[in-house]
Amino acid sequence: MSLRDATVAVTGAAGFIGSHLVEALVAEGARVRAIARYNSRSALGALDWVPDEVRSEVEVVFGDIRDLESAVDAVRGCEVIFHLAAQIAIPYSYVNPRDYVETNVLGTLNVLQAARAGSVRRLVHTSTSEVYGTAQRVPITEDHPLSAQSPYAASKVAADQLALSFHRSFELPVTVLRPFNTYGPRQSARAVIPTIIDQALKGGPVRIGSLEPRRDLTYVTDTVRGFIAVSGADAAVGETLQLGTGEDVSVGELIETVQALLGCEVEIMQEEKRVRPEMSEVGLLLSDPRRMTDVTGWRPEVALRDGLEQTIRWIEARPGSYAAEDYVV
Repeated sequence: MSLRDATVAVTGAAGFIGSHLVEALVAEGARVRAIARYNSRSALGALDWVPDEVRSEVEVVFGDIRDLESAVDAVRGCEVIFHLAAQIAIPYSYVNPRDYVETNVLGTLNVLQAARAGSVRRLVHTSTSEVYGTAQRVPITEDHPLSAQSPYAASKVAADQLALSFHRSFELPVTVLRPFNTYGPRQSARAVIPTIIDQALKGGPVRIGSLEPRRDLTYVTDTVRGFIAVSGADAAVGETLQLGTGEDVSVGELIETVQALLGCEVEIMQEEKRVRPEMSEVGLLLSDPRRMTDVTGWRPEVALRDGLEQTIRWIEARPGSYAAEDYVV
């Protein structure tokens, strides 16, 4: 299914991945409706970093997916929906788990209901590798047991299952896309890679939580290509597919690589407030992307070192945009 001239909605368009997806969809020739959470300042989040000539091609709609009427109005007339809107910061889910249920579970239900009421040809629902918890076997395949270790992860398990249930119950053409950790330009300093890079660029110290967790890191352009690939693959309907590289790296190794790319050595300070509760910290996430490749032909293209170099350049060019040394949940 080609997206050229298709009317496409992106919920969570003001977010890190959402803004990159909006930009890529415009390049595909789609008519893009970017749905952002309403705020009194009409702030566009990461969409502010999308080039003006691209953003001028986008219809921006403010709303709140926690409200059914808002969700229905936002996606009305759209042929394809990319549902990325979510509350995502894991540490804050320890503080306010209700917000995660209302946004990620009820909000997803509203988007599904809105899609069902319309003439949607495909709905791509965004999952997360956090639903697996610490890997019980590696590499992780789509049939790995789900084991939520944070309120955030639990809310995403529920959202994923709701999306699949709407396919089974109402034949809604849903695909659940499960990215492993995505990184790149425009990512919030709440994420580990911009946290490391920003502090290292300032000469350190790099204040961090645990150094041992290992993650499978996918550069944002590869993740976005995955979204577009599943939207056009008929065999992806009703399926859960994951995006990853099949390679893992520890937080400590990430710091070493960033130091090597910057040609510097900085002090590393482990801060207790940045460490997740022991039973909630996911120790290892390592994907097996073969099913995604088999169904869509997608493969990751950007090597970790290259992606880190591009991310460093982007952050370096925007001094003052980050304050990663100030920890905020």
